[in-house]
Amino acid sequence: MSFDPLIERDFLDAATCGRLVAEMSASRSAPATVYGRAESGAVDERMRRTTRVFPSAETEVLVRRLLLARMGAADAHFGRRLCEVEEPQFLLYGVGGHFVAHQDGNTGLLRSERESRRVSAVVFLNTQAEAPGPGAYGGGSLVFHPRGAGEPSSLTGEAGTLVLFRAETTHEVTPVTHGRRFTVASWYR
Repeated sequence: MSFDPLIERDFLDAATCGRLVAEMSASRSAPATVYGRAESGAVDERMRRTTRVFPSAETEVLVRRLLLARMGAADAHFGRRLCEVEEPQFLLYGVGGHFVAHQDGNTGLLRSERESRRVSAVVFLNTQAEAPGPGAYGGGSLVFHPRGAGEPSSLTGEAGTLVLFRAETTHEVTPVTHGRRFTVASWYR
């Protein structure tokens, strides 16, 4: 199976990204969990150093509705019958924030509801840049390690971009070096 992400550069416009970043900056948050032996998840900053943000219900509904509107395109691109979108996770990576290489599901290795994930979705809300600047972040690359590929594939975050990829694709977020990285993650089942 080849690495075949679906990338939509203008999934969200600049104004919507700015509004979401502002809301996330002012919303309740908690350390993000990882799943392993504990079904409910646990905080393990060696594996994942990320903050999960809880915006308004209206914001969650908006993002979920936009992701649902792309489900047909994901169906066609990946050749999989998808039927739902999980609740979006609004994520903030500060300096040092990262997520080690992992898969999101569809591997046959997990015995949980996450195993039914077929396609992963990441929405970038701000832009990655080498030099510090207003609203930008450094590091924090989304790096893919597709099975059978010789070299990893790195994606530079660009505000408003939606990236869809097969849930069984190994991927990671490299450590953020400056600024704050704002993203939304979700999964199609």
